[in-house]
Amino acid sequence: MIHIEVIGLDPPCVKCNKLLENAKKAVQTLGIDANVEKKWTLSKEIRNKYGLLLSPALVIDGVVVAQGKVYTSKRIASLLS
Repeated sequence: MIHIEVIGLDPPCVKCNKLLENAKKAVQTLGIDANVEKKWTLSKEIRNKYGLLLSPALVIDGVVVAQGKVYTSKRIASLLS
């Protein structure tokens, strides 16, 4: 199972919500077994764990693939394929 995290600010911004929506859509389109988790916090612990400077961030299986960008569902699907 693939683990996808969308990390953003609390309360979530428009971009954070859009990235989460796009990640869920990509998983649904591909029909893969994946867990999409939202984390609406940029705590010091999370920033240090992933080295994040910007939000929203997209993390796939523990690897940061995007920061400060809202990837389309198509782009996310290509990363998951």
